[in-house]
Amino acid sequence: MLKINKLLIASILILTQLSLAAQNNTNSPYTRFGYGELADRSFGAGRAMGGVGFGLRSSKQINPMNPASYSCMDSLTFLFDFGASGQLSWFDDGINKQHNINGNVEYIALQFPLHERIAMSVGILPYSYVGYSFGAVRTNSDGSNYVESFNGSGGLNDLYAGLSIDIWKKRLSVGANVGYLFGNIKHEQANAFVNSSGYNTVRNQNLEVRDIKLDFGIQYTHPISKREEITLGLVFSPKNHLNSTYINTTYNVNSSGSAEVVASDTTKSLAFDIPNSIGFGASYVKKDKLTLAADVLYETWDKASYSGSKDSFKDRVRVAAGGEIIPNYQNRNFFSRVRYRAGAHYSNSYLMINNTEDAAYKGNGYNEYGVSVGFGLPLIDNRSLLNISFEYNKIKPGGKNMIDEQYFRFTINYTFNEMWFWKKKI
Repeated sequence: MLKINKLLIASILILTQLSLAAQNNTNSPYTRFGYGELADRSFGAGRAMGGVGFGLRSSKQINPMNPASYSCMDSLTFLFDFGASGQLSWFDDGINKQHNINGNVEYIALQFPLHERIAMSVGILPYSYVGYSFGAVRTNSDGSNYVESFNGSGGLNDLYAGLSIDIWKKRLSVGANVGYLFGNIKHEQANAFVNSSGYNTVRNQNLEVRDIKLDFGIQYTHPISKREEITLGLVFSPKNHLNSTYINTTYNVNSSGSAEVVASDTTKSLAFDIPNSIGFGASYVKKDKLTLAADVLYETWDKASYSGSKDSFKDRVRVAAGGEIIPNYQNRNFFSRVRYRAGAHYSNSYLMINNTEDAAYKGNGYNEYGVSVGFGLPLIDNRSLLNISFEYNKIKPGGKNMIDEQYFRFTINYTFNEMWFWKKKI
């Protein structure tokens, strides 16, 4: 029990600090628009299998993508999940090329039973990332030059508590997550004049979000044989008009560095929405041997407002599929007990990006293609796992003069599986 208490204390401390550190996972210029880059919400095994999760149901992994999955855990088990990632990124606009390195903590979660058929999960995970820095030299009509730069940071986080109930034991379960969606998204545009003693102009835009996010899930498991089963999962997240504050400030900076506010406006009346989201997934499992899974996600971003406008987004679809194989779970050879995983995914961007250099291509977004591989390394107790995944993502823009992006992402995840209420007999 002492070990569990220490773990709970450490988890709470990490939970309180995670949001301060988990918003530096991108350098994409596309995060200048909307809420930025939408985060992958899959943990552990699902991450290496293309980001699947709606139909996954495992007693050894936390799966917040479908809250109905929590109840599959053993009534004597406690789960702790912690993940961090790093990535290399390459950007190419046809003329200039750039590469960056990012990395940070991604998520942390706990899961524990409340009853033989009821389990609960608590955690924090990212909803979106914003992080970019770029600029160019411009020329005024009078021939003077200035440097126009754009910088952005922040993102949104989801602090959730979820509950799952088996209403038909080992067959049908339902669940829900109640999340607290919070975070700041900051954008800065600066004009710095070259060889001038006049004022430089800086415009700051800050979006603060504090609101509730709901997720509902259901899973049905149909046994095929003693060791084989198929699980179908369905998840729905309703749209929400976010409780937000938008602060727009413009100020001048003189050559000595002193700033003077020119205009400042704070409003809570602008509409910032998240959309209806519905996901369907299916998985086939042969116990301790094989898992195959596939997901489809549809989000109605086209109807969501951003800064009071409904022409910023378009509907988003994401499809993913993957698998896991264990050569020989009972074998004492370590590599025979390793979980080998692979997957792939495709999605379109929810953003409508105006390309002002070519009016014929206004309103384009991009498509994302990705493949992943990974390993689940069993630890000494053969219950806890160290999950490692490698992902390659290609961002293919839909219009001219847009930036081509590539990512190589490495994720490491530790799943601690402990017997919680077990009483030792002497």
